[in-house]
Amino acid sequence: MKFEFFLAKRIISAKAYKSSISAPIIKIGIVAIALSVIVMLVSISTGIGLQNEIRDKVSAFNGHIKISNFDNNNSEESLSPINVSKTLIQGLDSINNIKSINQTALKFGIIRTSEDFDGALFKGVDSTYSWANISEYIISGLRPNITSLTSNEVLISDNLSNKLDLKINDSFQMIFSRNLESKVIIRKFNIVGLYDSGFNEIDENIIFGDIKHLRRINNWGSNQSGELEIFIDDFNLIKETSKKIYEYTPSNYNSVNIKQKYSSIFDWIQIFDKNIIAILFIMALVCSINIISVLLVLILERTNMIGILKSMGADNQSIRRVFLIIVSYIIFLGLLMGNVIGLCFLSVQKKFSLVKLDPEIYYTSHVPVYLSFDYVFILNLFTFLVCLFSIAVPSYLISKISPIDSIKFR
Repeated sequence: MKFEFFLAKRIISAKAYKSSISAPIIKIGIVAIALSVIVMLVSISTGIGLQNEIRDKVSAFNGHIKISNFDNNNSEESLSPINVSKTLIQGLDSINNIKSINQTALKFGIIRTSEDFDGALFKGVDSTYSWANISEYIISGLRPNITSLTSNEVLISDNLSNKLDLKINDSFQMIFSRNLESKVIIRKFNIVGLYDSGFNEIDENIIFGDIKHLRRINNWGSNQSGELEIFIDDFNLIKETSKKIYEYTPSNYNSVNIKQKYSSIFDWIQIFDKNIIAILFIMALVCSINIISVLLVLILERTNMIGILKSMGADNQSIRRVFLIIVSYIIFLGLLMGNVIGLCFLSVQKKFSLVKLDPEIYYTSHVPVYLSFDYVFILNLFTFLVCLFSIAVPSYLISKISPIDSIKFR
């Protein structure tokens, strides 16, 4: 192998090689590999990033799995309560993959200010609510301080605050109705924080506050809630976990996971997987065609040299290894250039969010980025192997070159 490495190094570093006909074609090949790597890196990291961003956003405000009363009839409001007993909670906690269980309730109300009004869903939570799930979306102020006493503090969206011209420390009234025949019930709330999920379906509707208000309005007991929001550790096991929860809960309770509730959104983001696979296939094809072209040009340009080496006793395998080393060097340069540019661009995007998106279409205001050493390594290995396998067939042309004919070749 020392001879092959020596010869390949001399060919690459020779001035004649750098000024040869093949030099610009080789540079184009390096650039093509680099661009292919950049496109693959960007497509995978942004595709997975967007999937994770939307999934985490939906689950943060809704939980991964919800248990509610069948009598709710798919209503957004909590019409009929569920009885939250210690036995129920302990049984759910015993199911693998469950991270936390939150008691919540939803009720529609009318927000009334001195100058405007709007409808919203009041989401009641208790003192054990897992605020960590939505803490990254709180852009100003604090979360409501919910204790054993009834709290009037609420967290509203930045979207809703701008629409109603409200800010932190402002107060507003919210009008509720127990049913169509009952009198209206008015509650006064104080804004202590603002959140921004970038998800219009959430930002335009949800207000977080104390669940004790809704229990009192609906005449529920202290152990009754509208629904149980369950968060899990591994999202990939959501189907299995949801099935176990459904089998455990009483027959008059229903359990639905977010993939079922928001099926249109999850069906849409699954299309990204197919798009990513298509892009990988196309870019792999581009790499293959380019590296085959580069190798053919190198062989044709060095036909005379191949004939001389064969006449001196070099076998086909040895000569093939020389070109393999040269092509590997070209692939390495392309991978290096592509990774440096691609990862720098993705790192800048991840930190500064320069590329924006329409939240009404993509459910996020910027292009999210997911970076992982695992997929970067696998992508580079995949590209390198595809390029190496691509040169297997054209390299056999070396065995067809006759020493006598090649020395005459000009």
